[in-house]
Amino acid sequence: MQMKREIWLLVLRGVVAIVFGVLAILWPGVTLLALALLFGAYVLVDGVFTMIGAFRRREGATQRTAYILIGLLSIAAGAVALLWPGVTALVLVVLVGAWAVVTGLLAIVAATRVPNGWLPIVVGVASIVAGILIFMNPGAGAFALALLIGVYAIVAGVLRLAEAWRLARQESGSPRSQAAGTSA
Repeated sequence: MQMKREIWLLVLRGVVAIVFGVLAILWPGVTLLALALLFGAYVLVDGVFTMIGAFRRREGATQRTAYILIGLLSIAAGAVALLWPGVTALVLVVLVGAWAVVTGLLAIVAATRVPNGWLPIVVGVASIVAGILIFMNPGAGAFALALLIGVYAIVAGVLRLAEAWRLARQESGSPRSQAAGTSA
């Protein structure tokens, strides 16, 4: 039962990320205010679900701590974006870039404690790459930022859904998933 909750949390986080990403790509010309609110809502919801998952899982202290830090950082970043949506473009770019790099690093740390946890590592690497790209050209504006965030969110969402699918197959005890789980 515990594993099913974890799988559904991953599915929910994946779907929310994909919806957010599609909206960011479809409306790249939104004002900075709308982008800040959209980012804030997404990161806040993702942080809450990450925290719920961290406390419901029975994992090692290092992995749980990493997920708790990801959740707290995401909630804080979301709250800042929602409470001060009129921040300048540069502040939002720095906030998004920092959040992407730090949560990416923490996701990689957490994933190294999971057998066959390569998909969360890919999400972490994608997050770090997105953060670095944001820092490389902070003056690109809200349009480019919306597209970059949208693509990242869609990739992260798809990878979360793939991880949920992998866990569901592993949980169901299918021979193929059992063979893959024992080969590592």
